[in-house]
Parts: sequence; structure tokens; C-alpha cells
Amino acid sequence: MSDIEGKTALVTGASKGIGKAVALRLAEKGVKVAVNFNTSPEAAEEVASAIKGMGVEAITVHADVSRLDQVTEMVDKVNDTWGNVDILVNNAGIIDDTLMVRMSDEQWDTVIATNLNGTFYCTRAVLRTMLKQRWGRIISIGSVVGLRGNAGQVNYAASKAGVVGFTKALAKEVATRDITVNAVTPGYIRTDTVDVLPQQLKDKILTWIPQGHFGEVDDVAHLVVYLAGNNAKYVTGQVISTDGGLAI
Repeated sequence: MSDIEGKTALVTGASKGIGKAVALRLAEKGVKVAVNFNTSPEAAEEVASAIKGMGVEAITVHADVSRLDQVTEMVDKVNDTWGNVDILVNNAGIIDDTLMVRMSDEQWDTVIATNLNGTFYCTRAVLRTMLKQRWGRIISIGSVVGLRGNAGQVNYAASKAGVVGFTKALAKEVATRDITVNAVTPGYIRTDTVDVLPQQLKDKILTWIPQGHFGEVDDVAHLVVYLAGNNAKYVTGQVISTDGGLAI
């Protein structure tokens, strides 16, 4: 038995990487999971099947989180299925890197729209029900880049820094309703995005990390599960890094 068994969660970008790990670890605690995807329906179905194999309910829900109409349809589907969303994990995000002088308006707009607007749309869509039931967990996946910056990623860094401010402000708004709002800021985690980097760049990045190695998706997922539970009921408005010391 876990303290969040039977709760419902919506995890955005849950078909792979960190989102997939979060969905599976929440399911291990008996949480029903809505697995959001945008472009990978087969992968999302595999995650949902794995959850069902644990004896836990799961559904897949399509939405491009940068699109308000699609977010609304997604949350409506979850509410129609389970009645509410208790735990929201804002994980969906994209990168489109280049130096500032070469960055197009579209590169700026699409990254901000997905990473920051998407966090806003999804959170607003579930918040009213959380306020009524006087319980909720909102956990957004930021990035160490939003704390320390990174050349070639002004759009991504700005979007993730925005998530930090969003988290702190919303935490103050909803604190009296037993709703916690926190952000987790991963460093370099072994995902598809990191795996495709040239080895020379990987070697350089490793020199920046005090622990000397990349993280695993479960390093992030276990922290998210903790923040979703009642053991973290007095933790809100926090930005917690899982980065091997990179942000020190």
C-alpha cells in the first residue's frame, strides 16, 4: 500500500525518456496514469501496456501541449475516464538549439510555446478541480540550463527559467488548499537527446559534472514520485536539481 494508491496522474511527454520513467514509477505506487504523447502513439501504448501489466489502470491521451484546444480535449478525456487529475507532471518539452544571432522567430516561438505555454495550459486545465477537492500535486520538469544558462540554448533556457518562476508564484497562490507546486531540474540524463551527442561533446560535458557521470531517468522519476506523495506535503515552491552537482 502506498499513500497515493488510487490517485490519478497525467504525465505529459510520457512515451519515452524521463516521462516514461515517471509514469512507470507512479504506477508502481498504484497511481492510475494518463500517458500523454504527441508524435509517438505506439511508444505510448507500450508504456500504458506495461502499467496495465502491473494491475494498474492506464490510458493514452494525445495532445500537442502547445495547443490549447488539444490540451483541453486531453484533460476532458482524463476527467471523463477517472473524474479528475490528482497529480500533474509537466514533462513534455522540446529543444531547437542554435546561437542567438542565428535563431529564427520560429525556433524561439515553438520552444517557448511547448515548454512554457504548455506548462501553463496543462496546469490551468487541472487546477480548478484540485482547488475544489483541496488536494493536488503539480510537478514540472525544468532543466539545469534554466538555472545556469548554456550557449546555443537561449530559447530553451528562457523557457525553463520561466518554469521556475511559474512554480514559485503558483505555489503561493494554492498553498492553503493542500496543493503543492514544485519543479525538478535535471542535468544531463541518459536519454535519446543525450545519447546522440558527439562523444567529444559528451567528454567535455562530463568535466562539468562533479560526480563525473550522466544521470539515469530513474534519478528524476524517484524524486517526482516523492514529491507526489504525502511525505512531501510540506514541500512546495521548491526547485530541486538532479544533476550530479552541475548547478553548484
